[in-house]
Amino acid sequence: MFHDGELQKAVLEELTWEPSVTAAHIGVTAKAGVVTLTGHVDTFANKYAAERAARRVKGVMAVAEEIEVRLPSETRRGDDEIAAAVIERLAWNVSIPRNAIKVKVEKGFVTLTGEVHSFYQKEAAQQEVRRLFGVVGVSNQIAIKAMANAIAIGDDITQALHRSLFDPNTIKVSAQGGKVRLTGTVHSPYERRVATAAAWAAPGATSVENDLAVI
Repeated sequence: MFHDGELQKAVLEELTWEPSVTAAHIGVTAKAGVVTLTGHVDTFANKYAAERAARRVKGVMAVAEEIEVRLPSETRRGDDEIAAAVIERLAWNVSIPRNAIKVKVEKGFVTLTGEVHSFYQKEAAQQEVRRLFGVVGVSNQIAIKAMANAIAIGDDITQALHRSLFDPNTIKVSAQGGKVRLTGTVHSPYERRVATAAAWAAPGATSVENDLAVI
């Protein structure tokens, strides 16, 4: 188990190591496995990358992300320009159903709504948006449509978990329609995130409740 000072140092080193993060203006504090990121960056993509980098560090149980996006003057865009750019980027991504997503922009903050068929499509839309100049935040409110063939989704997720690094005796998958619940134990926060990702990858998953305990 990391002490607070050791965890803080490890997260700072990971931020410095990550090439997509400008770590010079990011502060880190740690307390009982909870890491708080503060400071400012010049793009939303940089902010997102910093959070992901912090979550990768062994011993991090949760991240409180308080980084501010301060756009340089040359990257600032009007809301109408950002909205037009978002619509264009979504249209170019073949994995996202055409005209399925609605876009709202207010002071650089983008809200996505609508319906898609999978979590992958929902995440693909957000990935396109977070890289755009002028975006200071993204709220992904896209819904996932329930699928008629979601009956066997629990068995499919169980098989996927057991193909990877998980002991079949430590994780239980229950599903009702597209709503999935994971219970049992894992050995690290990383394994917990991997299990969540595996569950979301199943066609027909509309929500994932992760009740896995880290031991």
